[in-house]
Amino acid sequence: MSGAEQSGGEFRSGFVCFVGRPNTGKSTLTNAMVGQKIAITSSRPQTTRHTIRGIVHRDHAQLILVDTPGLHRPRTLLGQRLNDLVRDTYSEVDVIALCIPADEKIGPGDRWIVQQVKQMAPKTTLIGVVTKIDKVDKPQIAEQLLAVSQLLGPEAEVVPVSAAKGEQVELLIDVIAAKMPEGPAFYPDGELTDEPEETLMAELIREAALEGVRDELPHSLAVVIEEVLPREEHEGMLDVHALLYVERPSQKAIIIGKGGARLKEVGTAARKQIEHILGTRIYLHLHVKVAKDWQRDPKQLGKLGF
Repeated sequence: MSGAEQSGGEFRSGFVCFVGRPNTGKSTLTNAMVGQKIAITSSRPQTTRHTIRGIVHRDHAQLILVDTPGLHRPRTLLGQRLNDLVRDTYSEVDVIALCIPADEKIGPGDRWIVQQVKQMAPKTTLIGVVTKIDKVDKPQIAEQLLAVSQLLGPEAEVVPVSAAKGEQVELLIDVIAAKMPEGPAFYPDGELTDEPEETLMAELIREAALEGVRDELPHSLAVVIEEVLPREEHEGMLDVHALLYVERPSQKAIIIGKGGARLKEVGTAARKQIEHILGTRIYLHLHVKVAKDWQRDPKQLGKLGF
């Protein structure tokens, strides 16, 4: 039975937000549902900085996926601002989906998130998503489904998925769609995100820069797109100038690498992703700057877009 039949043939549309501890597969799931990479995925906690909206189009529904930074106990002004952003989002969406991996035991972090969600958005529908089911066997999946069900309460539905393998992603879309209010589509068909292109470009550069570096970088790295210009001598090609801000000279050295080798790799990886999203060739100029302790400085936070 399709979602349209479940919902009595009416078109449904609304907003859904994935929550969960870092690395529970939220961004991978966003990308799998939208069908294109729009949210950055990284093995590092706290890599999502912006409320990226992915848009899922189906015959019977339109889901707008709001991807927030993970809720965490804040240590800096940046952390506080990210948490405020999350709180605002929770109270404005129609469905909150808690992601818990199939291969990890439920811990205090998960319980804390559920408690926060129920406090901040008591009226919002909460569902459970058991992610990464391709990593465990069937009995383990069943055990985790039961554990998540107990965590959320009997009224919450729980869906097992593997975003990496595309398993049960359509089922999850149908379950979420059935919980949305009836109403028209918010976005025209074919539109996948309402993020400005500059934000997506900055996020992709940031993701490439974080790939494979030591733990001191994730929070300390901000990327700002300075300008995007048509390249005069090559029609249809764009010049993209980006600044990578870090907090300390030692971090600058890590990003640039020996003889600039690492920055070159970052540029190549980011350029491919950006070209794929823009559908046009680009020339990427990357410069690394030190902005001392920018995460704790309100003026610098504002300048970097937080």
